[in-house]
Amino acid sequence: MLNEERDAVYKAIYNRRDVRTFLPTPIEEEKIARILHAGHHAPSVGFMQPWNFTLVTDEGLKDKLAWAAEKEKRALAIHYEEDAEKEMRFLDLKLQGLKEAPLTICVTCDPTRGGSHVLGRNSIPETDALSTACAIQNMWLAAYAEGLAMGWVSFYKKNDVRDILGIPPHVDPIALLSVGYTENYPQRPILEMENWATRRDLEGLIFTNTWGTK
Repeated sequence: MLNEERDAVYKAIYNRRDVRTFLPTPIEEEKIARILHAGHHAPSVGFMQPWNFTLVTDEGLKDKLAWAAEKEKRALAIHYEEDAEKEMRFLDLKLQGLKEAPLTICVTCDPTRGGSHVLGRNSIPETDALSTACAIQNMWLAAYAEGLAMGWVSFYKKNDVRDILGIPPHVDPIALLSVGYTENYPQRPILEMENWATRRDLEGLIFTNTWGTK
């Protein structure tokens, strides 16, 4: 691998952001296709490929998904009710751009994909969802490479999303991904910029040989 290619990979990793503000500008179909191909080429345990990608462009459906996300956000505010200031800060955070983004991609995981025995999944059943997360990360990096912004919305009840998009009961809606162009691509993670959280020091997360051994 050339140094330029290596540097491009790391640039995408370090500059990828969870974006919440989007322009209504349509996305070129070839860019969407490349992002989907990137997701489909993610690694998966037992080569199960448990993902499906539902592309949502209908304004009515996007409004319903945004409602489901906002409803769940307000329900979660109860965790901060003993700290009125933090509760207001939480409610003021912009945590999704489902209405604004021209495209939403619902990434799902089908735990029945591959039948009753998939190499590696019987030992660790959640590897199907973990494999789907690898597909999402591939798509996120591809979106950055295409000059697009992407946001992962995780505030929703799964049954709400199943009902809105007609997803079968056994299929797990892992993520709602908002995709589009933006004028406000953040230089740092948004929650860090909002002083909600900071990146942990890597050194404190590394052990040698056994847990807790620095």
